[in-house]
Amino acid sequence: MSSKKLPSYKGKLSAKQIADGMNAANANARRLLEDAQALVQIGRFPTAASLAALSIEESGKVSILRSLSTSKSQEEAAAAWKDYRSHTRKNVQWLLPDMALKGAQKLEDFRPLFDVNAEHPHLLDQVKQLGFYTDCLGKGNWSVPSEVVDEQLAKSLIQVAAVSVGKKEISVKEVELWIQHVGSAPKGDLAAGKKALVSWYAAMQEAGLCPSGENLMERFIHLGIPMPQASNPSYMDSPQNQD
Repeated sequence: MSSKKLPSYKGKLSAKQIADGMNAANANARRLLEDAQALVQIGRFPTAASLAALSIEESGKVSILRSLSTSKSQEEAAAAWKDYRSHTRKNVQWLLPDMALKGAQKLEDFRPLFDVNAEHPHLLDQVKQLGFYTDCLGKGNWSVPSEVVDEQLAKSLIQVAAVSVGKKEISVKEVELWIQHVGSAPKGDLAAGKKALVSWYAAMQEAGLCPSGENLMERFIHLGIPMPQASNPSYMDSPQNQD
């Protein structure tokens, strides 16, 4: 077997390749979630928490692939791939249930999730590491997974992972409509981006890929809709560096 690392792809992808990647990510996120749930049943809470964090990361690949689908240059594609392979860029949405619990319902309410200076992506990555490895932290104290990651934290992260994982197969048509509508909006133009999302959802409805009736994307942007929530937000009480 060759010892060389397989080269990572950094180019653009077709709509079918994007849809395949999204569905692969969702399927793997479900597998990791199910593994985490099984481990909780036998009391392996640290590993369960870490696998739940990995499931959240896999689910996060879907939105990054959407971004990749609308890339117009090799530079934009490379930036999307960089996010795709970054642990902390893939888990930015993990606090969505907590924000929903605190009243967030509109698109604008969730903008802090994507702040490049936000600390919550690094927090989840730290919890993932604490569940897998021993380490020497703080003032020279040893961090042992079984001592710092408990049942409550593991179950809370599993709930977040369950909310995050995609529930339906993503079709090539969905990606094509995303490219057509969202991809046509100037990057960085927030108002144009919102209009494009509304237009995309309407096209999805027309294609039978979203429920008919009210444009829920338009409502989400302008009025707000209740968000899925984890029933126990205790994942915010994450382990800190030991003193």
